[in-house]
Amino acid sequence: MSKRVLIVDDEESIRSALEQLLSYEKFKTFSAGDGSAALDIAASERIDIVLLDIKMPGMDGLQVLGKLKELQPDLPVIIISGHGTIATAVEATKLGAFDFIEKPFDTERLLLTIRNGIKQVELSRRNVQLQRKIGITTEIIGGHPEMLAIMETITRVAPTNARVLIMGENGTGKELVARKLHELSKRAGEPFVEVNCAAIPEDLIESELFGHEKGSFTGAISQRIGKFELADGGTLFLDEVGDMSLSAQAKVLRVLQESVFERVGGTETKRVDVRVLAATNKNLLEEAARMRFREDLYYRLNVVPIRIPPLRERKSDIKILADYFLREVAVELGRSPKRLASEALDVLMEYSWPGNVRELRNLIERLCILTLTDLIRRDDLPTLALVREEDARKDPFGLRTYQEFKDFMEKEYLVKKLRENNGNVSRTARQLDMQRSNLYKKLEKYGIDFRNDAGGDDSVP
Repeated sequence: MSKRVLIVDDEESIRSALEQLLSYEKFKTFSAGDGSAALDIAASERIDIVLLDIKMPGMDGLQVLGKLKELQPDLPVIIISGHGTIATAVEATKLGAFDFIEKPFDTERLLLTIRNGIKQVELSRRNVQLQRKIGITTEIIGGHPEMLAIMETITRVAPTNARVLIMGENGTGKELVARKLHELSKRAGEPFVEVNCAAIPEDLIESELFGHEKGSFTGAISQRIGKFELADGGTLFLDEVGDMSLSAQAKVLRVLQESVFERVGGTETKRVDVRVLAATNKNLLEEAARMRFREDLYYRLNVVPIRIPPLRERKSDIKILADYFLREVAVELGRSPKRLASEALDVLMEYSWPGNVRELRNLIERLCILTLTDLIRRDDLPTLALVREEDARKDPFGLRTYQEFKDFMEKEYLVKKLRENNGNVSRTARQLDMQRSNLYKKLEKYGIDFRNDAGGDDSVP
């Protein structure tokens, strides 16, 4: 990715010479003949470093330097001047200049200074990102076979630039998977930019993604850099991509195909190098059939699909997750970890968890705060809609959601058929016209214990 240099000098010949030199060295250049134009460019473009003259009409270089530092404190600025004095150099340094070079400047020294300035900022940003990561949980917890397969996929695909479509219900951990993909990628030191497509009004989503020019629509009082530009060189995570408007989808498709776009109200074509990860809680092929999502965009995003199962389909992970959250919350609260009594865990295992892992985490935090003893008992659990199987058997139509009803009836049906076949899994699968491997998955999903007889006859007790 080409680094971007802003050249600020009132002499056109100096600007032209620097543009030619830096373009030859594979830098992208922007130029301004005065301080006002320089500030406009810095506000509307992603700039990596500035070459700034001191003596200019209107605002001089030191004034521009001060305003640039207000705008972007970590932006490296190299002062170039034909009227250099020690006092000027000292003043520029106090204002935050990276270095001071006198005209006529030595080409090799100038290029070295530019590269050093860019490198220093990159190292500083990576250090900040690493410090932030210290307090962020990036572990993906679970021992269920599907979760282990997801972790394996993440490890394999993360170092590539392949696009990944992460599918799953709300609260299953789609953002965590996206962050892990970025963390293990070659772009880990570059920005990770997230856009929640469901939280942005339809008429603003294009501006959010691609930026806009001043006056392009009502309320656009200044230029704005979009998320694609901010993520240049890094990763852009489009969360709940199924809620994006069709017009925005068309523009995203173009970026994925050609790596170029224009800001809203703009005519200049901008090129970016961005890895796009997307997540959705919808069936995008069904949305495409209903003309609510572009099928061609779906196939562009779905290079590597990752489906995160809901917590009710991996109940064996509930205890693992609960123990993990008990330790995590204890650290946050500065207390010793609490424990779950076996009868309390039994209740959690019976619950359908419509809010998935997020709901479990919130409940554990609540229990850690409100429970007075170190042991969390059944009576400490809130009377939230914990679905007990004996209550469901008395009145299955009293179940709160269609999914709870469907899961309950399927489990009851499978248990009944297994009993009719004396617990023989193979015979039951044949009777149900179901692959035996699929039946095993359902037995595990619903926590129905099964074993293999000594004679190799699959059965359940």
